[in-house]
Amino acid sequence: MEATPVKYGPGAAEEAGWELRRLGVTRALIVTDPGIMAAGIVERVRGAIEGAGVACEVFDGVAVEPTLEAVEAAAAFASDGRFDGFVGLGGGSSLDTAKAADLLATHPAPVLDYIYPPVGGGRTPPGPLKPLLAVPTTSGTGSEATTVSVLELPEQRAKAAISNPYLRPSQAIVDPLLSLSMPRQVTAACGLDVVCHAVESFTARSFDTRPAPEDPSKRPSYQGANPVSDLWAAKALADGGAYLRQAVADGDDVDARGRMMLAASIAGIGFGSAGTHIPHACAYPIAGLKHTYASPGYPGDRPMVAHGFAVIVTAPAAFRATFASDPEKHRRAAELIAGEPVPEADEETLPRLLTDLMRDVGAPRGLRELGYDDGDVDDLVTGALKQQRMLSIAPAEVGPDQLAEIFSSSMENWTG
Repeated sequence: MEATPVKYGPGAAEEAGWELRRLGVTRALIVTDPGIMAAGIVERVRGAIEGAGVACEVFDGVAVEPTLEAVEAAAAFASDGRFDGFVGLGGGSSLDTAKAADLLATHPAPVLDYIYPPVGGGRTPPGPLKPLLAVPTTSGTGSEATTVSVLELPEQRAKAAISNPYLRPSQAIVDPLLSLSMPRQVTAACGLDVVCHAVESFTARSFDTRPAPEDPSKRPSYQGANPVSDLWAAKALADGGAYLRQAVADGDDVDARGRMMLAASIAGIGFGSAGTHIPHACAYPIAGLKHTYASPGYPGDRPMVAHGFAVIVTAPAAFRATFASDPEKHRRAAELIAGEPVPEADEETLPRLLTDLMRDVGAPRGLRELGYDDGDVDDLVTGALKQQRMLSIAPAEVGPDQLAEIFSSSMENWTG
């Protein structure tokens, strides 16, 4: 069990320069997106960094749901600048792009060489990366605490990931004041991602049912549920159930915003060890196959399904399907979200609570709203089956038939 050190609190971003100096960085690259630039957040953080005597430059070309092309552009900028440290500043897209830029500038190779099989070569970096300070401005992916960088491969109509312990940020700064400009719909999508991360890691296959690797360097980042990850997941579930609705309803509620940002980091620590499974495996083809739905509140000129919506839309059906593998854990997850005992929980209890939460925060009601229909199920199944790093830790058997049923059942999670 490893975890990123996390510094938390309103105003914590003012210590970004101090943290970089502590890490030995003298010249840093801030990796961010145009929206964060326009909000004035980059200048605030850059001022704190330069005020501490650390030189820095800014790459602001991050794309929401980053593509292979965008990641390569960031890596080229990083390689040309000869930086000795990185700052990921923004949502999960910025943090994931910063990780990839750090990797590719430190150990140059084609991106596909590093992407997890079967999509890519699964190459292991030959050594550590340069220090990376992760400063999230949203409360969703938990990328500040994970070893994963996700990108979109348009030619393959799929999303894929680089996953290796060397990608873990050196330090995270979680400052709820940086999230106050986040639109309501973005808050909803990010928060649903937190909740789904936590349920997936909490219900994942137990770590001690997996064979030990012959070489410790080959141990996967996603190892299955374990006693420590369960503690983190439980806390994230409790806070998600208690604070997400309020954070969406009132964007100026610093306490609710802060609770959700910390829940994202806590969930990231948990699933960074345990892993995610069926809903995240399904989310990759949902996000990559079609580009007809435009998630409200997100910048950019291309339609896309926000990651949190792509993840949560199949969650009710997925957890209905896995209930029999461990009814007690599914019941406990439902209790944590509900904030009260649910002693008579059955296979419909957790899906119902998730559906209620989705409806309350304005999530899409199902795959049909995202542009899919029954004729797309086979392609969605094919895309999900490529995500074996996640499906391998699912608590129940997940083959083509099971995935087809989950996708079909997720066309509409509620009516009316």
